[in-house]
Amino acid sequence: MKKKILFFGVLLFLLCSVTVCFASPGDKLLSRGMRGSDVQYAQKLLADVGYYAGEIDGIFGGGTFEAVLLFQRSVDLSATGVINRDTILYLERARNEVSRSNRSAIMNASAYSAYDPGNGSYTSQGHLLRHGLAAVDPNVIPLGTRLFIPGYGFAIADDTGGNIKGNRIDLAFDSFGEAMQFGRQTVTVYIFD
Repeated sequence: MKKKILFFGVLLFLLCSVTVCFASPGDKLLSRGMRGSDVQYAQKLLADVGYYAGEIDGIFGGGTFEAVLLFQRSVDLSATGVINRDTILYLERARNEVSRSNRSAIMNASAYSAYDPGNGSYTSQGHLLRHGLAAVDPNVIPLGTRLFIPGYGFAIADDTGGNIKGNRIDLAFDSFGEAMQFGRQTVTVYIFD
């Protein structure tokens, strides 16, 4: 009887060890204050897609927390600042998309919303103005082109504007406050033809 108990105890230990050894990133929740290789992997993903510029040290501090929040908002995940399996999957997808882009361009970006004075509620292509749509110069980026902008997320070139000429892009936001917070920035735009 003792041999059976010992055998099952060793078997259970081995099964638990194998599960821990082969756990994939995102299998456990990562939150502020945690440390380790899973945090380091998440920081690397965040850096690869342009949301994190800090040291990739495996310490989930304030900078990592803010980067996670920004990324989650940009892909319409629940913005909790906690890294779960969905966040890891979206980060891996974004990294793969960026690496597959046909070209990129450094552009002067501004922000706008349907609530800005003088703006309408629809893009030139007839879509309701919202986060994820961008105004471009169609001579530089054809309308309908998929884009990725670090710090903003994925977008579709769906609008034009009188001042949007050459290497300028206007990124749509859901509120006037969000647009004002983004302001004007120089960004890298990844273009998927």
